[in-house]
Amino acid sequence: MNGGREAKVAGARIAGLVSCLPREQVDNAGFAERFGQAAVDEVVKMIGVQSRRRVAPGATTRDLCRAAGARLLEGLGWPLDSVDAVIFVSQTPDYRLPASACALQADLALPPGCIAFDVNLGCSGYPYGLWLAQGMVAGGAARRVLLAVGDTVSRIVDPQDRATAMLFGDAGTVTAIEADPDGEAYFILGSDGRGAANLIVPEGGFRAHVAGADPRLDGRDPAALYMDGGEIFNFTLRSVPPLVARTFEHAGVPPEEHDAYLFHQANLFMLKHLAKKSKLPPEKVPFNIDRYGNTSSASIPLLMTTDLAEALRGGARRLAMFGFGVGYSWASASLSVGPLPICETIEA
Repeated sequence: MNGGREAKVAGARIAGLVSCLPREQVDNAGFAERFGQAAVDEVVKMIGVQSRRRVAPGATTRDLCRAAGARLLEGLGWPLDSVDAVIFVSQTPDYRLPASACALQADLALPPGCIAFDVNLGCSGYPYGLWLAQGMVAGGAARRVLLAVGDTVSRIVDPQDRATAMLFGDAGTVTAIEADPDGEAYFILGSDGRGAANLIVPEGGFRAHVAGADPRLDGRDPAALYMDGGEIFNFTLRSVPPLVARTFEHAGVPPEEHDAYLFHQANLFMLKHLAKKSKLPPEKVPFNIDRYGNTSSASIPLLMTTDLAEALRGGARRLAMFGFGVGYSWASASLSVGPLPICETIEA
């Protein structure tokens, strides 16, 4: 990986966070009926997913983010007219147009004139979104921002493709960002589009899918998610350890002064390898992929509300975040978070 851009944002902080999970829980028993127990055991050994949440037919990422946003605004007690912007980071929006952020602004009864726009990013989406939201606040474009990040990848997987059907779960999150003269965050952001075809939904946009153009897609539904697991795995192992080291160096905060290292929940085997290769103490590397699957862009904020909620409500914690995957795209952050008046997981 060729680095990425370094950025520092001063003057903004995370004020609160709520994640929303669908109520339907899907364990591995149903997959054993479909693929056979031996095949399921083989996949689970690699990805580590025992259970995941899936939205009901017709439900979308926006629905999950609407529930999370409403609870967050209630918990913070923010007047609606104090929110100046909504950013919606997802690869599963409601429509090709309009932007889901515009609809979410209306859902939450935020005032007309609110800035609202979508960002099409997946695995790296949360650090990217934080950089953007905190930059808007620090630059004076907004006083308060709601950052909605989530995906419902279950809606685009082929149920007969065990590599993706068993891996992904659904979740929506909303993070509140506001001005704080003491707030300071360090980011590294990058991309390498040469890997774009390795994690892709080939059909559904405005570029026509050409059958036979990529032999890996022969016999597959072009409207479903395709993942070249080997290529993604190689990219991650090649790219993320240098990103981890450089993030600490850029922030000027050594690894041991961070309270937790939050990795995109891509694959349990991969995450353990990354933590070991980066020489991070395992007790500071939380996982929730076993309970919720790979929730794409939502995995880092969901990890904050499922595994760090009590700590983040109780006081300030120095966090390092690492998002990587589809694009290829990657982003990291080092910042202090908390104490938060609200940091919780709800169901809808």
